[in-house]
Amino acid sequence: MANHFTLADSLSLGDLHTYLQRAARVEDGSVRLIAGSGILAVYTAILYPRGILDESPTVLGLRTFALADTEDFDAVVPMRSVVDRIVRARAEIGENDESHPVRMSRPPEVNTVTWAGISPPRGGWRPLGETDAPRLESAARAGIEEVAEAIPTGTGEQLVQRVRSEVWGRGVDGLEYVPAGAAFAAYSLGFLGDDPVAVFETGPWTRLSSRRGHVLVRRKPWTLKG
Repeated sequence: MANHFTLADSLSLGDLHTYLQRAARVEDGSVRLIAGSGILAVYTAILYPRGILDESPTVLGLRTFALADTEDFDAVVPMRSVVDRIVRARAEIGENDESHPVRMSRPPEVNTVTWAGISPPRGGWRPLGETDAPRLESAARAGIEEVAEAIPTGTGEQLVQRVRSEVWGRGVDGLEYVPAGAAFAAYSLGFLGDDPVAVFETGPWTRLSSRRGHVLVRRKPWTLKG
């Protein structure tokens, strides 16, 4: 398996750095890297069930980047290790070299990440229409405020997780089949802008897509639309 990957240019390196920094503010754990057909798909976990009784939806962020001269691979690696390598690569490149490919080593894999065992489908997506950034941002901000008010300092992890599961599992107003956790992911990862957000569905999965990135949600069976 390849132990490195080569991004098409250093602009992609900067975009990847920003994306992972934002993801780390929410869940500073692991990142899944899938290289194939000249594309690097970078998955980050925003929400996922932490136990059998946890009813949180699985909410993943996704950004894709063009690759050059990279073998196919699928690996889950520590996010901090990737960020460290990006920082070193950016320091070596400098500020004026934006057009050349950037080769980076891939960190050693980790094998204890439960969410990475759930693979979103790559095809078969059915369009459901569009929504707008203000609706999603409003849902995200309201949820952040509700979680902050409901969780006092020093609260145990079990209660914290229960509150988050309840808040982020609730449907967005006007998009009841899309959990608020998806809005939180899109807002936290910087995927919301002036462009519409397209909504797609396949099986138990929903996808929110903007020019800036994608949010993938694996919903509970009882939330599926007929």
